Amino acid sequence: MEIKVLSFPADSPPLSVIVAAKLSGFALPTDTSLPPDSAPTLLFSNGMTLHGTYVLLRYIGRVAALPNFYGQNAYESGQIDQWLEYAPVFSLGSAFENACKYVDEFLQSHTVLVGNYLSIADIAIWSGLAGTGQRWESLRKSKKYQNLVRWFNSIFLEYSDALNEVTAIYVGKKKLVAAKSKEQQGENNQSKSSFEVDLPDAELGKVRLRFAPEPSGYLHIGHSKAALLNRYFAQRYQGQLIIRFDDTNPAKESNEFVENILKDIQTLGIEHDSVTYTSDYFPQLMEMAEKLICQGKAYVDDTPREQLQKERMDGIESRCRNNSLEENMKLWKEMIAGSERGLQCCLRGKLDMQDPNKSLRDPVYYRCNPVPHHRIGSNYKIYPTYDFACPFVDAIEGITHALRSSEYHDRNAQYQRIQEDMGVRKVHIYEFSRLNMVYTLLSKRKLLWFVENGKVDGWDDARFPTVQGIVRRGLKVEALVQFILEQGASKNLNLMEWDKLWTINKKIIDPVCPRHTAVVEERCVLLILLDGPEEPFTRIIPRHKKYEGAGEKCTTYSKRILIDHSDAESISVDEEITLMDWGNAIVKGIEKDQDGNITQLTGVLHLEGSVKTTKLKLTWLPETSELVNLTLVEFDYLITKKKLEEGEDFLDVVNPCTKKETAALGDSNLRNLHRGEILQLERKGYFRCDVPFIRPSKPIVLYAIPDGRQQTGLK
Repeated sequence: MEIKVLSFPADSPPLSVIVAAKLSGFALPTDTSLPPDSAPTLLFSNGMTLHGTYVLLRYIGRVAALPNFYGQNAYESGQIDQWLEYAPVFSLGSAFENACKYVDEFLQSHTVLVGNYLSIADIAIWSGLAGTGQRWESLRKSKKYQNLVRWFNSIFLEYSDALNEVTAIYVGKKKLVAAKSKEQQGENNQSKSSFEVDLPDAELGKVRLRFAPEPSGYLHIGHSKAALLNRYFAQRYQGQLIIRFDDTNPAKESNEFVENILKDIQTLGIEHDSVTYTSDYFPQLMEMAEKLICQGKAYVDDTPREQLQKERMDGIESRCRNNSLEENMKLWKEMIAGSERGLQCCLRGKLDMQDPNKSLRDPVYYRCNPVPHHRIGSNYKIYPTYDFACPFVDAIEGITHALRSSEYHDRNAQYQRIQEDMGVRKVHIYEFSRLNMVYTLLSKRKLLWFVENGKVDGWDDARFPTVQGIVRRGLKVEALVQFILEQGASKNLNLMEWDKLWTINKKIIDPVCPRHTAVVEERCVLLILLDGPEEPFTRIIPRHKKYEGAGEKCTTYSKRILIDHSDAESISVDEEITLMDWGNAIVKGIEKDQDGNITQLTGVLHLEGSVKTTKLKLTWLPETSELVNLTLVEFDYLITKKKLEEGEDFLDVVNPCTKKETAALGDSNLRNLHRGEILQLERKGYFRCDVPFIRPSKPIVLYAIPDGRQQTGLK
């Protein structure tokens, strides 16, 4: 039953239905001859019809090939239905702004309206906004609803060709343009073009990908790129994504790492079809190894490891290379048993010892390792190498395209040759550039050194480039995703600056995070306002002057207030200053101790004074027992060099000072902070709450969030 035609009145096109059909790839002939106020109608090839905008939209949602377009389960479908019921409110002139505000607040903590995929709920609301024409465009160019604008623009950027075509016809607009600066538009155009690459021989609905981390550490920012690229291509080709743990080295792996990698994948918002383990295929891998031995394509070698490595580099064949089948099988069984003799051996592929590509010089396929495996215990004494297991399991699991970073470039020929020797189905390799960050180590072996030597507090330490580490420091996952997608699937090697990532993050958190006040406790100075209130009084003021969703806070006004010592040093006698969230005051006296340090200021209020005429706008706190103790924590890079040279030892550039704690006093409202909440301390920067208020004697711990301006080291 095919759609024959979509009919609707010429003056009221069902924009959401047309957009959904366009994105789904449906050819949708239209007829605009229906009389005014008629419901849009789908006529099918068998003569049957459906009527009503959202009935038609639900139909397209059910039959479209886009993943989870009408939700992945009944609950999500119900959530989508709620949004479809809400969508018509955008056409009601008086309710338009309230509707924008409602959706904006919802999108503060969501990337899309339902689940993790674009759905017909997004299409309905997006079309409702676009359909208002200039009214929405005017709001879109303002900074009023930044979450809503971000969401709207992200959908437009992803599907700009289709959306421009539809809106040009039905909204009377020549072209939608993201409400951004020319520089930002250039960045988006560049990122979009760099990401729009094709997988070789990919067919819609038949692509099957895998993200295959080794469970020997937590996911870091480099792994995030690989994971998100796999997700992108799986969604683009409406295919499948497998998470496969490459658990072939029991000495380095653990269930802790498995659990935390799955947690990190969830944090990144990556949906997958299944989770598998290379260890699930150990019996088949052993059978394949024995088959290759019998075919003369592999042999057991007892050459000492260092000598073996040197011979590979020099292109010298092992004396074991031409062992008889009987000798190879005998030594193979010793390896399986984990005997003393077997521990001296490894299994090598018989490829080409003279190949200029050294990865093809008889690579190791199996090694003995008596360490128990974290999943299957002591069932095996031998384990396959990644180079042997990966091409086999990729083929067995039906992977169509293996995404590999450029560090594996020289081993791609090895991957293909091993699949050829095994006689398994060929898998396409797609290569992308590895993500490298300045002043950053991404080797799990090197990161483990910091953990084991107490240089950090664990894999989720805020100084670590792990997903958990950078999120703990205050990075929004949305910023990380945007940062990685902007780079695209380029094969060019790149060394990225952290500043760019933190700048993206600032643009996300600044419009919505609440504002609070803190004063550094050491040498803070008392300012006595001689004409200040004899009895302290309070006012309820916004936590963010431009974003109502941040809520309100209670501020106490008193004649005795505290300011930072550094601010006090900047003040002169008779100078007029501005006390933020209060008004102006004139400093009349400055008291100092015998060493010349300022100990106290006196002044008078001048609330009628203009804040535009003062040089100093100061934060302050009332001198009261209600203040809370804070520990402000700043971090620096773990190494002091932007990029390590080939062969350079990272231990030579370990940063001796990477963490600084400052005691401070904070306003009483900070008692209500939750762990993970992001805020701005006025004039001090952005922070993430790591330890919330527990009791007065235990400080609230706030981690400083970089804002994209170059860090110069801790002092």
